[in-house]
Amino acid sequence: MSNRKDPPGSQPFMKRPDNTAFKQQKLPAWSPTLKAETVLPFFFLSGVACIMIGVLLCITAAGVQEIKGDVFMYYGLTNFHQNQRHYMVSRDNAQLVGRQYNLKNPSITCIPFDKYKNGTPIAPCGAIANSIFNDTLQLFYHPDKNTETPVPLLKTDISWFTDRTVKFQNPSPKDNLTAAFAGTARPFYWRKPVYQLSVEKNNNGFVNEDLIVWMRQAAFPSFKKLYRRLNRTQEFNEGLPAGNYSVKISYNYPVGKFKGRKSVILSTVSRLGGHSNFLGVAYCASGAIILIVAIFLTVVHLKFRKKSLGLEEE
Repeated sequence: MSNRKDPPGSQPFMKRPDNTAFKQQKLPAWSPTLKAETVLPFFFLSGVACIMIGVLLCITAAGVQEIKGDVFMYYGLTNFHQNQRHYMVSRDNAQLVGRQYNLKNPSITCIPFDKYKNGTPIAPCGAIANSIFNDTLQLFYHPDKNTETPVPLLKTDISWFTDRTVKFQNPSPKDNLTAAFAGTARPFYWRKPVYQLSVEKNNNGFVNEDLIVWMRQAAFPSFKKLYRRLNRTQEFNEGLPAGNYSVKISYNYPVGKFKGRKSVILSTVSRLGGHSNFLGVAYCASGAIILIVAIFLTVVHLKFRKKSLGLEEE
């Protein structure tokens, strides 16, 4: 109880809201009554729908061709855990977007891949950039035993558009990357600085697409990343013609220390991506689990319904 006394002639002090339908929440409401007869059909329909979508996804993935149309070259790694927590945060996004302060003062998240012992900052810093895949892959077509034709491959437009236009930008002056990165050093395991990754000005430095593709971490320890795409010109205008092919690999990236394996994949893509059954299998498994739960609930409902009606024999 409050001891407050209102002045003579004044209205009593009240905190109660106005007595209106809105402020007193005197509004019509509807609360559904969930019954087995209405819930169980929803479970069955959801399970069947998931299985149908999963089967459709598997059929679509199985239809991805290997050597026709728009062909993409991937490199694959197994047993490489890019999803490890300390590895994932070992980067400086402010530095990668071209901020001068972070270029010379890398984030503490990059430690111990932030500076050399003499204090020279590393660009790009962090464990992710330091471990970039650096094998060189070349594809050759052999129309006959004595002919070796290099397959024209493009190394641009292999990364996400938002990555190469927003998340990754070179510091100023962008027309002179040697001056822009002056005072910084290459990562420990790199053979050349970041401003010498490519001879093309629009594919060099932090906007180098091989770097951008690598910096987008994979969710699983076995993954593949886009390396090149087919340049459909001359005899390759319709894709890769049937015949014999060879791949020449400049081996720079060791995988023995983490017991991994490297691979080269040539594939086309569908509207749902490349040749991967994961999404289809996930939908089928989810649908099967939902159906099993629905059947179990149906059995339980019928059993207790008989008990409640007194129909079960004693």
